[in-house]
Amino acid sequence: MANKPIPPALLLDPRHFLSVGFGSGLSPYAPGTMGTLAAIPPYLLLSQLELLPYLAILMVGFVIGVYLCGFTSHALGVHDHGGIVWDEFIGFWITMIAVPIVNWQWVLAGFVLFRFFDIVKPWPVKLADKGIGGGFGIMVDDVLAGIYALGCMHGLNWILMRF
Repeated sequence: MANKPIPPALLLDPRHFLSVGFGSGLSPYAPGTMGTLAAIPPYLLLSQLELLPYLAILMVGFVIGVYLCGFTSHALGVHDHGGIVWDEFIGFWITMIAVPIVNWQWVLAGFVLFRFFDIVKPWPVKLADKGIGGGFGIMVDDVLAGIYALGCMHGLNWILMRF
């Protein structure tokens, strides 16, 4: 994942602006973490929805993300540039599917778990990260990391409900 600077003129195109998470991916330090942080305010809006509309928006966001991430990756000439963080938005939103309570503790837990799985990349996340190209490849490893984190979130909820 190369981090050559993104030319500011590129951000005039709304497709690039979205793919870099409204500018959050431009951080010189931990752009993926900054992208995940930037995914929290939209999540708080999405969390007000019923499950099916939430999932529908998530699916549309994924499909759009495949295009956006591939578009920016192609324009930069780098596969999965660190500044492309729309995939972190989708991964975090997957982590937070049907979280029982929307409060800062659950959001923090989701943030930490998603970042953990996105950074560590357990099997098959690492395999997807290295082996699948294009916009789909950029998106799919974060989807898988989000699914791992989602499982942990609901496992944690199950444990806490027992006490």
